[in-house]
Amino acid sequence: MKKALITGITGQDGSYLAEFLLEKDYEVHGLIRRSSTFNTDRINHLFKDPHDPLARMYLHYGDLSVSGQLTDLLNTIRPDEIYHLGAQSHVRVSFDIPEYTGDITGLGTIRLLEAIRKTGIQTKFYQAASSEMFGAAPPPQSEVTPFQPRSPYAAAKVYAYYMVKNYREAYKIFATNGILFNHESPRRGETFVTRKITRAATRIKLGLQKRLFLGNMEAKRDWGFAGDYVEAMWLMLQHENPDDYVIATGESHSVREFAQKVFEKLDLDYSQYVSIDPRYFRPTEVDSLLGDPTKARKQLGWQPRVGFEALIDMMIAADMEFAEKEKTLHNAGYKMPYNNRM
Repeated sequence: MKKALITGITGQDGSYLAEFLLEKDYEVHGLIRRSSTFNTDRINHLFKDPHDPLARMYLHYGDLSVSGQLTDLLNTIRPDEIYHLGAQSHVRVSFDIPEYTGDITGLGTIRLLEAIRKTGIQTKFYQAASSEMFGAAPPPQSEVTPFQPRSPYAAAKVYAYYMVKNYREAYKIFATNGILFNHESPRRGETFVTRKITRAATRIKLGLQKRLFLGNMEAKRDWGFAGDYVEAMWLMLQHENPDDYVIATGESHSVREFAQKVFEKLDLDYSQYVSIDPRYFRPTEVDSLLGDPTKARKQLGWQPRVGFEALIDMMIAADMEFAEKEKTLHNAGYKMPYNNRM
């Protein structure tokens, strides 16, 4: 039975990846941060009591800022594959906490690579790179497009990207970069724009919310389904040689178009409910991201299964169910916390 270690296992991608690997009979280990509140909602359905002989998922407390702890963890688990998804991954927030973003998103990667080098374990390493690294580079963007990062988050990811390449070449570590373009799902965090839109639109439909405030409506992104993209991560580590790959749909849409589609599907006119709030603009914007996944399709045999319309339908259905439950609680006199009312 293969062992995999996933950093960021409680996030959107980590939860889909854990599901995917468990279905392939892996023993899955996840790194989680200690918190006074549980943050395991996305993976609770996968959890079994460690005393259960059928248990194959184990969680370990740790932090990407503590190198010695990571080294000890690798020595203990000795994973066959490491999927490094953990990061401070919110682009707008990275402008507010650039030092922390650089430490966790950038240096967190080098700490893991150093742990692999020092322990000498034979493992394959996947680094979650990002389309944000391309920044101001004109679309379409591929593996040969020069990076022009436009945020502290993107700059930290560029650093991590090149460190992966350096350790691959210097120490012969099987290390890959997956340059994933935007990928969404019903498990997306509510502060990310796609989920913010579907969450708000369904609440507006049920009378639980009056308006939705957004930033740059003209920004264009290449949106896919997170469940499809985790398969690409796995395929990279099954390939004979480590390399770097763009994972994308090859199709781009604006935030305005996404919002318009969502509201239309709910028989609402988005222009009556959406307002622009300058607070949500980034100090430096990324205008257009459009990935060219040709290399991944040819070498890995990967291609997305869920299209733009189906992704929106999936997210609306999940958030409508969530909103209906909230409506029931509201009618019973229960008031939702402020941060859930956006």
